[in-house]
Order: sequence, then C-alpha cells, then structure tokens
Amino acid sequence: MLKINHIAKTFNPGTISEKVALTDVDIHLDEGEFVTVIGGNGAGKSTMLNAISGVFQVDCGTIEIGGQDVTNLPEYKRAAFVSRVFQDPRLGTASTMNIEENMALAMRRGQKRGLRWGISAAERKMYREQLHMLDLGLEDRLGSKVGLLSGGQRQALTLLMATIRTPKLLLLDEHTAALDPKTAANVLTLTQKLIEEQHLTALMVTHNMKDAIAIGNRLIMMNAGRIVVDVSGEQKKALTRDQLMKLFEKASGEELANDRMLLS
Repeated sequence: MLKINHIAKTFNPGTISEKVALTDVDIHLDEGEFVTVIGGNGAGKSTMLNAISGVFQVDCGTIEIGGQDVTNLPEYKRAAFVSRVFQDPRLGTASTMNIEENMALAMRRGQKRGLRWGISAAERKMYREQLHMLDLGLEDRLGSKVGLLSGGQRQALTLLMATIRTPKLLLLDEHTAALDPKTAANVLTLTQKLIEEQHLTALMVTHNMKDAIAIGNRLIMMNAGRIVVDVSGEQKKALTRDQLMKLFEKASGEELANDRMLLS
C-alpha cells in the first residue's frame, strides 16, 4: 500500500541554514499494517509524513501509494486517498462550520464539487450513526459549531472525518499529544477500533514509547533522518522498553541514559 523508495530531503541546501531532514529513507507497508513511528525531536518523523502527504517534493527517490507513483503529485491531489490527523485538534476541522458541514466536507474530499451543497436526509442519518460510535453525544449536536467542542471531542471528530471515506493511507502525527491523559487514551482506543474495523493502513507518529510498543503490528524508530530500528510480528509483541533502547543504541551508535533523553 505504501512504498517509500530511498527518499532524501535537505532544506536550504548550500546555505548556513542547511538542514538534512531525511537520508535514504526506505520503507514498504503492506495493506492493513499499523506502524508506530518513534524517535527524538528532529529525527525526521513528521518530515517523513510531510513527504508522503506531498507538502514538499523530495530531492530524490520515489513514493508510491496503492501502486500509484505520487512522487510528483501535489498535496491536494494526494488528499483523495491520504488522510492525516495532526497534533493540534484545530487543524483537522473548520471552526466556524457546524459538525454536519465538517463531515460533509470530509465526505466530498477528492471529489469534483459543483454548486450543489445540500445535505440529504440519508446523509444526515449516516453522520448520526457515525458520530454515535464516538459515544460523546455529538450525534445530537449536528448543528453545533465545531469551535465550541472540547479538544478531545474535536480530535475524535477529526479522526472520524479522516476515515469516513476509507483512505488508502492514514497518517497520525502525534494526534493525542495535545490531549489530557484520559482523553488521549480514549482517542487512542477509538483510533485502534477504526483502523481494525476498516482494515486501514496507518502510520502513527508518537513520543510515547509505551504506546509505540503496545499499539500496532510494527514499530520503526528514526534518528537523524534515518530509520534505525524496524521490528514487527512476534519480535514487537515481546519488545520491552529496555530492549528497544538497546536496539536503538546498537543501530545508531549512540549511548542514551534513558528514554527521556531519546524522546525529549
């Protein structure tokens, strides 16, 4: 479903501000894989997601999604089959529009838009059924402005909007980091449920080592723009925090006192 073939990206090359962000990143995801991505600040995690989304063009290498080469495809065209949820709950929704209008926008993502905007009764019923799954009472607030929702409610809605058309690829960029622990746990549970039920292919960036180990069927760790650890299957299931630290030290050649240094 996703093939990243030896991509690299350097920002401001040849200047005093030159920053090598990605170096020979090569990773393939099969359909239905749920991969957690971990690493310290500046490791290249979000930059990799930006490259997949088409925020910028890579310097070399290719990116394929669902068998289609999207390397030179602009971001707005990739939006037809790539969904992304950001850390800030405000980025995935339109604050001044109500809940059903936001969901209608998500339903029409990647489609040609004409002058017709009306939301049918059948469509509204489907929105209520989808919102009922969140167990937040939002199905009875279709006319409420999204800007009035709490951060947790808004992120849950964003997640639902990102998956309503079953994307080929779901990108989660630290989507629970801005939430309180209880709300974050609820959104994470919802994330797992939606991915499992829809058999989605997903990449989830996180700073939480415990979540990275416990969630998904595969874990990759990045450092200095490279993938330095890639574990899956039974190896991932048996993985502990200490073992992950040792794998990182062996792969990166760096010695870290604890995971706080790694993920600070």
